Amino acid sequence: MGCGSCSSGGCGSSSKLGTVPAGCNNNGSCMTSGCNKLDVYDWLSDMDLPSNYKPFDIVEVRFKGSRKDFYVNKDNIYLEMGEMVAVEPSTGGYDIGHVSLTGELVRLQLKKNNVSPESVVKKIYRKANEADVAKFNAAKDLEWETMHRARKLALDLGLSMKISDVDYQGDKTKATFYYTADGRVDFRELIKRMAEAFRIRIEMRQIGMRQEASRLGGIGSCGRELCCSTWLTDFKTVSTSAARYQNLSLNTLKLAGQCGKLKCCLNYELDSYMDALKDIPNDVDRIETLSGVAYLQKTDIFKKTMWFSYPGAENWIPLTVAKVKELVAQNKGGVKPEALEYTPQQTETKKPIVFDYENVVGQDSLTRLDDRNKKKKKKKSKPKQSNNRQENNTPASNGNQGKAASKDKHDPTAAIAEQSNAAKGGEQRKKRRFNNNRNRNKNDQKPNKGSE
Repeated sequence: MGCGSCSSGGCGSSSKLGTVPAGCNNNGSCMTSGCNKLDVYDWLSDMDLPSNYKPFDIVEVRFKGSRKDFYVNKDNIYLEMGEMVAVEPSTGGYDIGHVSLTGELVRLQLKKNNVSPESVVKKIYRKANEADVAKFNAAKDLEWETMHRARKLALDLGLSMKISDVDYQGDKTKATFYYTADGRVDFRELIKRMAEAFRIRIEMRQIGMRQEASRLGGIGSCGRELCCSTWLTDFKTVSTSAARYQNLSLNTLKLAGQCGKLKCCLNYELDSYMDALKDIPNDVDRIETLSGVAYLQKTDIFKKTMWFSYPGAENWIPLTVAKVKELVAQNKGGVKPEALEYTPQQTETKKPIVFDYENVVGQDSLTRLDDRNKKKKKKKSKPKQSNNRQENNTPASNGNQGKAASKDKHDPTAAIAEQSNAAKGGEQRKKRRFNNNRNRNKNDQKPNKGSE
């Protein structure tokens, strides 16, 4: 895939001067897959070298896709990572590429790839000038149209092949066509027609399905860019046994990648599963008990738990690996244990979440807005219920008093009568209090019979 986030317009695009990709300004180190396929971090770039040190004269150069090669810098040209250079190709002319690594790290890369420095004979001509960059960009602009015209020519000839990508040489004198096919293809007539149509030298190169996916790129089912188009270099064989060891369903639609083959990521965690399976017996599929035969249904590899069930039973019975080994040893000795009992697992109580900071605005919960709406609804409904209760409990006289009060505002005689009634009520309350106090004093003065 092209560089999507740094606006470089695709892998290999460059500015007018040829020093950095267009719009990137990071010398190809923006870490967005397309620009830096198989890139290496130069951790020696900021270190001061000794005064008598002679720089290593071999440079690593990156081309379109995952193609890299080593070239000799005989003229001791000062080069930095990301710069465009004109190099010697395998055939005539020159090619344009980006410097991916310089210095002592190239020596380590040669050792890693089992390449001796004496075997590197191709050399760097010069830094790419403005004319070289213009011709290089013009050649890259022709790749899309050339690929579609070549596909049409192959379709007219009835060839069972698929042309997936085209790579022009920097000087626009040669084009390499990458294709996939199930078997051998006789494309001699196709090469003649393409040479007449494009007026360039043609090279046909067959690649596999995985290499095709790595060149085209894409987004996997995990939501990330394909591993083969970002960092994966060596394609190991992937078998369905890797899915069986990981207890995955053998569904080809889910296990296959965009290349049509099994996903390379099936091998990533396989070693961990193989280590965990060493303690789990793989030859146990049933246990004979007094109540019948319990068959193995599922194995939780990392929890070391094996699930058994009786025919027709709904519940599965979890057993530890040690318990299963004990029961299997009893069966081999001719002893049938008692029936396996199902013990429902206790659900763990959720512990309250303790934040290491003060949650002021309450933005930790995704449902915080729903909670606020519920609180508002409850607050609105409470006053309505209280009003109904007050209306039901008050006697009918309250309504009459309210009516009388409303009349008093307009009738002065009614207000005077109400004041006189209130005064009479106050006098009656005072008389009651006086009588109650007098009765209490009389009761206190009477002698008790027990004291006599």
